[in-house]
Amino acid sequence: MALGLQLRRQVLAGLLLCLCVGRWAEAGKVLVVPLDGSPWLSMREVVRELHARGHQAVVVAPEVNMHIKAEEFFTTKTYGIRYTQDKLDSLMKTQVHLVFEKVHWVTLFLKTMASLKNASLLFERSCEGLLYNKDLIRHLNASSFDVVLTDPVHPCGAVLAKYLSIPAVFFLRQFPCDLDVEGTACPNPFSYVPRLLTMNPDHMTFFQRVKNMLYAPGLKYICQVVYTPFARMASELLQREVSLGEILASGSVWLFRGDPVMDYPRPIMPNMVFIGGINCGNRKPLSQVCTAAFVQSVLPGEHNL
Repeated sequence: MALGLQLRRQVLAGLLLCLCVGRWAEAGKVLVVPLDGSPWLSMREVVRELHARGHQAVVVAPEVNMHIKAEEFFTTKTYGIRYTQDKLDSLMKTQVHLVFEKVHWVTLFLKTMASLKNASLLFERSCEGLLYNKDLIRHLNASSFDVVLTDPVHPCGAVLAKYLSIPAVFFLRQFPCDLDVEGTACPNPFSYVPRLLTMNPDHMTFFQRVKNMLYAPGLKYICQVVYTPFARMASELLQREVSLGEILASGSVWLFRGDPVMDYPRPIMPNMVFIGGINCGNRKPLSQVCTAAFVQSVLPGEHNL
């Protein structure tokens, strides 16, 4: 496991190295626009590895956040936003409860949509705080970064990379509504790849395939509700009409924190790289209670480990 994680980090750092530096350069400058929460905890290890290899990283984050704190291996640039720490904490608690709820899939879909609307409002205000901060944008533009490392689920970093005209490396788990498929022009067979939230298995019955196809318009609607403000902000910043699909299509490399072991196999494009397990670098052993609960959920009726 340790060797596998080390190899993944080497591959990841190598990909970033190709984008960060020219042939004869010694080090690169990486602009990091992370998604707060657990995605940042995984991305932080990548930033740490880049620093160890001599690269300079600048992390741009809102003043109100959960986990993005100043550390010795990167420089932090913060910007003001129009929401409080209490509101952010309340939203995160709601998201956690939603993950563990056992409800009908229709109820889950509606609750997920409502939660995404609330999260989208916070992300929108965070992005406004960054993109409308003229002094910060001017400073970033003058800093001559080589690459932007960002999570496109919060597309503010992708918009910023487009504006600065520098390559973008996307670091994500997955999109809720196949925007990664649109951004990479990847085949997306509804009849074979289970959609997010459907709970369908990889061997679907006819009715499960129908359910899988009916989910697509609903998820597309969610994306329209959640991501329309970002397309508007991108159009204002770039001073021309632009869609989110065009913004995401500019991504040079897509790094997915998943693999066919934990996700269903699906078509991929050459610039899609799976790095599942990178978020397990700082792992701790599960307690016996957690282990027993996991086995019970996976193998009902089995009481002995």
